Amino acid sequence: MGKEIRTQKLVTPFEEKNTISWMSEHPKPLMKRDKWMSLCGEWELFVKNNKESFVGNVMVPFPPEARISKIERSLSSGEGYVYKKRFLLPESFCHGRVILHFGAVDAISEVFVNGSFVTRHEGGYTAFECDITPFLTDGKNELWVYVKDETDLDLCYGKQSKKRGGMWYTPITGIWQSVWLECVPEEYIKKLKITPSLDAVTIQTEGGKADKRVIIGDKEYSFSGDSINIKIENAVNWSPENPYLYNFSITDGEDRIESYFALRCVDIKDGYIRLNGKPYFFNGVLDQGYFSDGIYTPASPEGFVYDILTMKKLGFNMLRKHIKIEHDLFYYYCDKYGMAVFQDAVNNGRYNYLLDTVLPTVGLKKAFDRVFSARQKEMFVKELTEAAEQLYNHPSLCYWTIFNEGWGQFDADFLYEKMKALDPTRVWDATSGWFKKKKSDVVSEHVYFRKVKLKAKGENPLVLSEFGGYSYKIAEDSYNLDKTYGYGKFENKENFENALEKLYCEGIIPSVKGGLCACVLTQLSDVEDETNGLVTYDRCVVKVDEGRMQQIAKKVYDAFSERVKNEKNQD
Repeated sequence: MGKEIRTQKLVTPFEEKNTISWMSEHPKPLMKRDKWMSLCGEWELFVKNNKESFVGNVMVPFPPEARISKIERSLSSGEGYVYKKRFLLPESFCHGRVILHFGAVDAISEVFVNGSFVTRHEGGYTAFECDITPFLTDGKNELWVYVKDETDLDLCYGKQSKKRGGMWYTPITGIWQSVWLECVPEEYIKKLKITPSLDAVTIQTEGGKADKRVIIGDKEYSFSGDSINIKIENAVNWSPENPYLYNFSITDGEDRIESYFALRCVDIKDGYIRLNGKPYFFNGVLDQGYFSDGIYTPASPEGFVYDILTMKKLGFNMLRKHIKIEHDLFYYYCDKYGMAVFQDAVNNGRYNYLLDTVLPTVGLKKAFDRVFSARQKEMFVKELTEAAEQLYNHPSLCYWTIFNEGWGQFDADFLYEKMKALDPTRVWDATSGWFKKKKSDVVSEHVYFRKVKLKAKGENPLVLSEFGGYSYKIAEDSYNLDKTYGYGKFENKENFENALEKLYCEGIIPSVKGGLCACVLTQLSDVEDETNGLVTYDRCVVKVDEGRMQQIAKKVYDAFSERVKNEKNQD
């Protein structure tokens, strides 16, 4: 038998507030009603095989595998979980309909209220809701959620692996986002779709009555039907440098919703990605969205705020949310604090290390399609479509990636056309890294283990969507004491910073002068075995100097500005 790998528990600064914050913050800031009630907190958890056995009280919204869930248990093959929660609705809570919301449950869930089946949902990354009014009683009610999760390769699973290690992480199961109840009138607005321009906003509604009213500041607008376009006087545009949000309310009979929008547009012209009609350089980091306390869910939403504001302090203006659809609060904080988001679809299908990583890394990047099951294709399209619709209203989201490094890739041109038609307001990167097909808004490259030296060719903007991955391990703040994963290892802060500065000055900046429009450094934080983050997995140590990173970022932005200026002068 081999030597047992030593790991350690890492406590984050966000654990003091824990579940209280998840219970107090509205989980859907883009669609807030006054009457809502969190169901986060303690639930009874049972493991179900041939019979049900009580495991313990689990803290929702943390997956049972997480330390702060108070369970720290993984499902075995053939097992499932049953979550049980008793709740009592206050008499004044609702006189209309009661809607039950789930932010996300991994991976297949069935919902019962007071013993009656309500709904079934497949997919571990998208939200779902159900009207539970017919199943409620006047007294105590009982909610059951049956969960199955075999890390089925036909379902989107991202970086989860039953055999964690290296670039693969601890798998999670069950409820990992907020659960809450909401009171609505008999007729109510079911969805909002908000589409901005630089000086106007279109607000579309689904459901409700015919006559509606929108209030923005001291201005009131009435309309009949399901859509209104509002011209905004003295418009202020949203950007990472000026994340200006317009709060508004919409009323439809007895239904009233609070929301917000931002005036911004993202498009492509003359080989540039443009923000608000001007060429803009997106300087970002890869963000896996993993935390040492709650794995998929930070101990408190402040974990998201910490990541966003720390990266801004280091000079970055973009996060590439990597192969994970995040809590709605994450995107809200990006909207609020000014952090552009490049969003990945969540991969499914079998990953092949040789075909998907080794051969492309050494230069064999010829596009090809492998054979995948009909169900795998169906589930990928379903979950990507649901995610694109779910996140549509967030102004920070500027860019989507469909396939990453060929993993699960099929019909890339068809999917590009389908998703671009669904959401033409964002950039769509069909094939990030390699295995390019004919259709994509950008040319998307990954560069590891060799010098970054890129030059734009053709009309599409050039994006370096992954690079770097340098490892600097701080043992007392690392999860795995024995194994270290990264691309090039550095023993101290000075050598780590020197290598990063050289990478930007000798690779990124010349590439910017050659046409590069965006870059994504691997990565924001360490994750389990990976020690290639700018901050440690426990978010206790920032491994780089803030001032030095800001100076590097300024050189990148200055090189981009100089290029734009020179090209304008040539015109």
